[in-house]
Amino acid sequence: MLSRDIEMFRAVMTAGSATKAARLLEVSQPAVSQALKRLEERAGIDLFQRVRGKLLPTREAVALLNEVQRHFVGMDQIDHRIGTLKQLSAGRVRIASFPGLGVGFLPRVLADMPEECAGTLVSLQVMGSQDVRATVLRGEVELGVVADDVQVSGIEHSLFARYFGLVALPAGHSLAECSVITPVQLARYPFIALNPDDVVSLRLDAICRAHGVKLRTAMETPYTITICELVRNGIGIAIVNPVTACDYRNSGLVFRPFSERVDFAALTVWPAGALLSTFARAFLGAMRKRLDVDMGTLSSSMPAAARKVVLHQFQGTRD
Repeated sequence: MLSRDIEMFRAVMTAGSATKAARLLEVSQPAVSQALKRLEERAGIDLFQRVRGKLLPTREAVALLNEVQRHFVGMDQIDHRIGTLKQLSAGRVRIASFPGLGVGFLPRVLADMPEECAGTLVSLQVMGSQDVRATVLRGEVELGVVADDVQVSGIEHSLFARYFGLVALPAGHSLAECSVITPVQLARYPFIALNPDDVVSLRLDAICRAHGVKLRTAMETPYTITICELVRNGIGIAIVNPVTACDYRNSGLVFRPFSERVDFAALTVWPAGALLSTFARAFLGAMRKRLDVDMGTLSSSMPAAARKVVLHQFQGTRD
């Protein structure tokens, strides 16, 4: 009974009157008034002043509402969680990915597996790696794909692949004549970088220091897809992951191997203790096949001397 009385109290406070609250809850106005009276008697305080037929909330009522709202926020989260579980059990697969693989690569993977997708509603959500981790922790997605700098405590995880940075150039750039580009050559031109705290930026900075050069950073941005657009618009050159590079090979960009190995990596993550569904296992296999195909296609678009450079590798489970 107390829970229902509190619900009616909240309705009165948010709707502004007992009459409006009654319409909102589809009950009679006397039922609302009786609920408020019971709540006041239980609390031993006046929650409303009755003035000419109107309910005026007291300070105590406002303070109680703050606590009640926190309770109902929690109930809303529970309702959302129940809805998510219903979706997961009704032939719906939810996948979340960071933009590096989620924008171009994973749609190609899904296109590769039409038979597995038959009768299955796939929800592909693209968000930052930290947000992907949060949805996995909450059990809202069956499978997530994140960059390798994400904290993986509390969730299951496996290394999907490592792939190695390429130099992205605008078409017609003088460095396009090179089969391999060195740090010294890279430092001669305006450079578009990932954010300075990005693990890939830190790796590249260490390489440049070892070669005694400093990049001429013109812009910083968190996503490789944005970097490619900036390069395409002639703002500078960059080191990008080859998975995103594959999306741009016919978009006015030229890609050449970097003489030093700059590691990018992606992890697959899923809720702790959960077993992957048949669909998810097939999806992971399709991801590996598609990466092999994409890297082969990208390699073939570069000069013959550059095709010897390895662009990716698969490894076992990450500890």
